[in-house]
Amino acid sequence: MLSAESAAVVEATLPAVAGALDEITTRFYGTMFRDRPELLDGMFNRGNQASGAQRRALAGSIAGFASALLAHPDTRPDALLARIAHKHTAVGVTEDQYTIVHKYLFGAIADVLGDAVTPKVAAAWDEVYWLMAGALIAQEARIYQEAGVAPGAIWRPWTVVERREETADVVSFLLRPADGGPAPAARAGQYVSVRVRMPDGVHQLRQYSLSSDPGGELRRITVKRVTGTGGAPDGEVSTLLHATVRAGDELIVSAPFGDVVLDEDDTPLVLASAGIGCTPMVGMLARLAATGSTRPVLVLHADTSPDRHALRAETRELAGRLPQARTVFWYERPGATEPDARVGLMDLEGVDIPADATVYLCGPLPFMRAVRAQLLNRGVAPRRVRYEVFGPDLWLPDAV
Repeated sequence: MLSAESAAVVEATLPAVAGALDEITTRFYGTMFRDRPELLDGMFNRGNQASGAQRRALAGSIAGFASALLAHPDTRPDALLARIAHKHTAVGVTEDQYTIVHKYLFGAIADVLGDAVTPKVAAAWDEVYWLMAGALIAQEARIYQEAGVAPGAIWRPWTVVERREETADVVSFLLRPADGGPAPAARAGQYVSVRVRMPDGVHQLRQYSLSSDPGGELRRITVKRVTGTGGAPDGEVSTLLHATVRAGDELIVSAPFGDVVLDEDDTPLVLASAGIGCTPMVGMLARLAATGSTRPVLVLHADTSPDRHALRAETRELAGRLPQARTVFWYERPGATEPDARVGLMDLEGVDIPADATVYLCGPLPFMRAVRAQLLNRGVAPRRVRYEVFGPDLWLPDAV
């Protein structure tokens, strides 16, 4: 993997580089978008740029990859790379764009670290970058091939068959391929990107989990309208979809991607979610019901109140079709519609979690951190806990 000479240099300089990564990635994105503004049109999400989430995710992945190379020099961190590769293919990243990123990223490193970037240091970190880029390029080529699309050619028009209001801020869209061709193969737990043209003419995209059984010709996405807090802007894509898209309209949707998918084992399943994190779990439940699964399934969900719990009735109905499924809900503000629900945040005290269960998590990052800690304390092996993050994955270097 990493040459011995470069490994020594990277190990010596990693603290300095890691400490400056926030400044480096800030300068990197600023310079790249100044020179290549077209990358903000249909490739990078402006909301993630404004919040700094994309910048922090990039910094974390670089530091995480370098640290993994040093800690395990004979093992490639495939879990880290697979998550990134699926995120890249979902926005249509192609091999040539790694050269663009290299140019601006290393320019930013030189600008921020100055004279500390000697030729030897630059060569060592260049080796790290191309090891990571090369591995990602190979994984992404395989993902594109498995999806049956050419690299970057992920988009296709879909017709909105039905729009359904789920809660005050959540709406579902049922979709059919507009060209009359077959729907691409998909797995429960995967997501698609939706690409829309904003009022200023710039295309923006966002990923949404498939929230129904992906085995048929129709696909469903369930979209929560994102309201900005703490000075952050409202979600551009979700706001536009809620305000303007109706039955009969067309949406530009990608092929399905994502590495957190329903497994085909017969071990017990735990599907734990909070808020709109329920969407991939409902897709998994629908697939289990459609295939007549007899696996033990425990569905756990936390929300603010029953009326804010999207797809609540559907979750209960699907679980009722599975012979060994049960549901446990937590609400901060419980209501009469769910008399058996627990009050407060998700607390696994008194909930029987099989040690051999495969666990899927989806929801806000603090929720997933807290539930994962509870699961590990119960003896569930870390490798059995899988999670999905909506947006840039800021947890990845710590959770793999």
